[in-house]
Amino acid sequence: MGKLGGIGTLNRLLSPWLSRTQTTIPQASVATGDPSRRQSHHQAHDLVERHDQQHDVEEVRIPIPYGEIAGKWWGPKNVRPVVALHGWQDNAGTFDRLIPLLPKHMSFLALDLAGHGLSSRLPDGMMYHSLDNTLVLCHLMKEYRWKKLSLLGHSMGSILSFIFAATFPDKVDFYIGIDALKPHIHDATKFPARLEKRLPKMLQADTRNREKSEPPSYPYEELIERLHLGTNKSVSREAAPFLLYRNTRKSTLHPDRYFFTRDSRLKHSLGVGWDQETNLEFAKRVTMPYLFIKAIHSPYYEDRKYFDEFVEVVKKNNPLFELEFIDSTHHLHLTEPEKVAPVVNRFLEKYWKKDEN
Repeated sequence: MGKLGGIGTLNRLLSPWLSRTQTTIPQASVATGDPSRRQSHHQAHDLVERHDQQHDVEEVRIPIPYGEIAGKWWGPKNVRPVVALHGWQDNAGTFDRLIPLLPKHMSFLALDLAGHGLSSRLPDGMMYHSLDNTLVLCHLMKEYRWKKLSLLGHSMGSILSFIFAATFPDKVDFYIGIDALKPHIHDATKFPARLEKRLPKMLQADTRNREKSEPPSYPYEELIERLHLGTNKSVSREAAPFLLYRNTRKSTLHPDRYFFTRDSRLKHSLGVGWDQETNLEFAKRVTMPYLFIKAIHSPYYEDRKYFDEFVEVVKKNNPLFELEFIDSTHHLHLTEPEKVAPVVNRFLEKYWKKDEN
């Protein structure tokens, strides 16, 4: 695959999503708790900031016991937002191209989950687990004094939304999932060996974190290529800067190179690990309005029979369940949001209700 040709090419890639008018970015819209951030990112990120400014996006921080969760608030501030949850090793930027296509009178709060984007990492010596982020949603509700959540999730964020909605069905008024239906079922005979390899790697990543050593760095164009190819091309080169904005930083050791800032322990995190019968019991509890969107050209990450079995149980127990297949790849909401927005908008028009803060 050919490499990108610098900032000129990136400008051309992003220009359909940005106004050509040069503007000054208010400091509050890019607040990160680190005054040096704007001096340490690539020029392509200025374009992302312009995009945020044009849509009046506000950076927010939610306190949690080990630090803070970062987020991007879109839309009116006096309306309880739909909480948007990203996929594994992604961040709140994953929704940057979809949310502008959704109703302007609604609010959306896209979060960076722990260890991702601009949010705090778990304390040293700890390991990430899929259930950790259910507590993040509890902290969020407590901080804003919300009685309910409206959820929109992609991949890992979709699985998190499912677990939370099924565990606390009275606390979720609707749920939209994108391209990961539920916790996946893996070959049990391979799990012990996988854990045997994963735990030492997690310890190694934790040691590197505590040493405060800088991760490997790359030219920015190579970061785009790594993200594009590392997602099996489901993140287009055009869309890549929206994710890279919140999880890269300029190297202090090598001029004109950048490194990923997400917590490397995430690579060795654990899923819930439960069986299909447990998934099906949870499925019976998802009785609120529920839309699931599956990308046709994205894998199921498990035997298709588990997906179909789960869908049948949900359909049997929930007349408000909707299943849509879209001709796209795993990051369809980011790379081809124009295909996703009409489906989401129809669902929101039916089930969204204004809930003022």
